[in-house]
Amino acid sequence: MTNLRKPANPSHCPYCKGNGYFQLRLGGSETCTVCQGSGKK
Repeated sequence: MTNLRKPANPSHCPYCKGNGYFQLRLGGSETCTVCQGSGKK
């Protein structure tokens, strides 16, 4: 069995996966409150 996941980048924010925002289910996006939108730890 192969592992298809990429290794986690330790400098990326673990909550938004380095994007700096969350995609909302009802549409639109919201800035990540943990990294304040920077995408970094």
